[in-house]
Amino acid sequence: MTQRKITDVFFDLDHTLWDFDKNSALTFKRIFTEHRVEVPFNDFIKIYEPINLNYWKLYREERIDKPSLRYGRLKDSFDLLNFKVEDELIHILSEDYIKYLTTFNHLFDGALEILIYLNTNYKLHIITNGFEEAQYRKIKNSKIDHFFKTITNSEMVGVKKPNPIIFNHALELAQTSPEQSMMIGDNLEADILGALNVGLDVILFNHHKVEVDTSIKKVDTLLQLKNYL
Repeated sequence: MTQRKITDVFFDLDHTLWDFDKNSALTFKRIFTEHRVEVPFNDFIKIYEPINLNYWKLYREERIDKPSLRYGRLKDSFDLLNFKVEDELIHILSEDYIKYLTTFNHLFDGALEILIYLNTNYKLHIITNGFEEAQYRKIKNSKIDHFFKTITNSEMVGVKKPNPIIFNHALELAQTSPEQSMMIGDNLEADILGALNVGLDVILFNHHKVEVDTSIKKVDTLLQLKNYL
């Protein structure tokens, strides 16, 4: 059990509740078929996923903007595969990717069950760095929107996790304090260290099973959150 009296639980969305990699792969399969992009699909996904994570890191750090992220992650992936795609088509693919991404809404195993379980005793919230227009559709289309009292998005605040401003904004919106709050997310830098810096309790959703400091609470599956909450 947590030593604090937790009243509010904040979740990250992508890679924590919403299975981004699975939904993303299904989206690419659709748009590549539509536009007859005959790239070796499994090779593309394998190369794209780490490139995408790196672009999101650059975006978090304010080193690139949204259009650069959307274009660059595709351009770099095709280039690494030596697969020629015209710039015009890359821009079309990047737009269609966002358009269709939220038509696939697989959640991580146990996501619905843990939200039902936690919703009884805690107020639940979202803090996300994802694009505003897509994030609301993901939450709504996966039918989990009714669980959350507040949704804080980096685009509406103007900064991204791990910036303390976004956490403070979320706390203010939720009308709660850091001492009563917990952050659950998959990204050590953005979610966990960012929340710790503001004084929240934290749990890392460590489904990638990375090595982390033993002082940080972590779970490999969402249902293991029942051990802490």
